[in-house]
Amino acid sequence: MTTPTCSTPSPVYNRLFWLTFAANTVLVLANALTFRFAEFVTFLGGTEQLTGTVIALGVLASVAVRFRLGQDIDACGTRRLWLVSTLLFLTACGLLILTETISWILYTARIAFSIGIAGMFTCSMVNIQNLVPAARRTEAIGSLGTSGFLGMIAGSLLGDLVFATLPDGSVRFTVLFSAALALGSIYLALVLVITSDHNRPETPPLAPPIHQLIRQYWPGSVMLVALVMGAGLVVTSVFLTRMATQRDIANIGSFFVGYSLAALACRIGTRQWSRTVGRRRMIGLGLGGHAVGHLLLMTVWSEWQLVVPAVFCGLGHGLLFPAVTSLGSGSFPVRFRGTGTTIALGMCELGVAIFSPLMGWIIDAWGFNAMYAFSVTLTVTFGTVYLIRSRHLVDDERIGSTSPIVESAPEPSVTSPVSVRNARSPVTDTDLQIPVLPPDKSVEVSA
Repeated sequence: MTTPTCSTPSPVYNRLFWLTFAANTVLVLANALTFRFAEFVTFLGGTEQLTGTVIALGVLASVAVRFRLGQDIDACGTRRLWLVSTLLFLTACGLLILTETISWILYTARIAFSIGIAGMFTCSMVNIQNLVPAARRTEAIGSLGTSGFLGMIAGSLLGDLVFATLPDGSVRFTVLFSAALALGSIYLALVLVITSDHNRPETPPLAPPIHQLIRQYWPGSVMLVALVMGAGLVVTSVFLTRMATQRDIANIGSFFVGYSLAALACRIGTRQWSRTVGRRRMIGLGLGGHAVGHLLLMTVWSEWQLVVPAVFCGLGHGLLFPAVTSLGSGSFPVRFRGTGTTIALGMCELGVAIFSPLMGWIIDAWGFNAMYAFSVTLTVTFGTVYLIRSRHLVDDERIGSTSPIVESAPEPSVTSPVSVRNARSPVTDTDLQIPVLPPDKSVEVSA
């Protein structure tokens, strides 16, 4: 795997972390400028359901690519794929600038955009996890994620400014997508610096087939929570702007400012919770924040009424993302951390793909409040299943855990036969499936 030349463990907050922090801020800022994508499709003559369909196709394509993406990262490292993903993102922005009707260009642009974003975020997460001690992965993911909230604030306010100052028509969207293209170019330069000291091995290690890895190291019911996170992204980043337009709310910046500040404060205040409170409890509280926030969105009819639901949604996101990503990727050994991270993030994207057209159809048929009611019901149902199934499990990052903590799970041999059994008492807060090796292979197993 491509790794930094330094082989000794490094502290979390070093030069590479802050460069990655800056890059992630730029990326989320660029992505936030595309929150008006639903408005763009409507401007071209589309419906809410068509918006959901276009987004779902893009996300499904990115989920499909993730299966190969993870194994390529494991074999070749992050540099090459990080750069290719960024170039794909730049191409997508250029195609969106050229889009004038609902045509193949729109679908192609959205597919390229989704694949590019997926690769950029995945490479960033894998890179930062490989640079920090195993026991601080959740903290590193959460701390890096705070950069995204700064970018979300700036991007949403800039989007509001563009819509407030420019006349109705295509010029608004041209400016937004051109700004995203410029920011993507800055991001490309930062990635070149971050990965400048990465070395690629002459002979990449062989990896088992992707289906074998998934079967062996499947994270379990925490992936239901990842699907809920995807549905939450549909509510806030796809259809919120359409609700605001329908209810004559001029700006949505107040929502994303409140959302981001709440999530940022949450990340700072809870960055050690994975080792003290535990990731399962973080997920329970995060799901509660999501549900309350979506319930409160039913009552919003003015710009400033967006703030309170934004705070609850932001708190939910601040707790959920690092816990779910860490649990999802942590069930895979370090050698296959790229695959593990892509599976965890891919399930979130799968939630976007599944629920975008469904929620769009619900809005067209029954309105926005019905969509919020559906989202709350989904959150409560899937969250309950997860909390019940994980109630007896122990979190290996918690300080004072009585279970032994091992740096990584065993790496399966390409040639040795491997069977799988369900772990009833794993030392991690997942429904981990532990590989059972032949008797002559004595290994110590953990998440």
